[in-house]
Amino acid sequence: MLTIGSLGKKTGTKVQTIRYYEQIGLMPEPGRTEGGQRRYGEAELDRLSFIRHARQLGFSLDAIRELLDLSNHPERSCDEADAIARRQLKQVYQRIARLEALRTELERMVHECSGGKTSDCRVLEVLRDHAECLTEHDEIGV
Repeated sequence: MLTIGSLGKKTGTKVQTIRYYEQIGLMPEPGRTEGGQRRYGEAELDRLSFIRHARQLGFSLDAIRELLDLSNHPERSCDEADAIARRQLKQVYQRIARLEALRTELERMVHECSGGKTSDCRVLEVLRDHAECLTEHDEIGV
């Protein structure tokens, strides 16, 4: 049996994150010692590793909840899991496109800056007026 600290170390997850996952139902309530200390077994270690890996791949908590539910029903088709992964992949492609647009705009701003006085600085000019941008680059949440 593992303590919450040991579970966190084994999975690279902060203790407060594990507690949060318990609060929102991604992790089951753990067994406790007579002194009230949480104890975790292999099933919880596997589940938290699954959650952590899914988070590293950018899956939302709702998507992870769906994937965990699917993994609890091995007789079901994996079409739903595939659809969830395809949605995530689409989001990754969209983020990459936004990042590439951002890179292009920043490269252009830096290239057009003559290095003179700030009153003539192209970087500052573009940042003041979004209309000066040549690419669409909404917030990307990075």
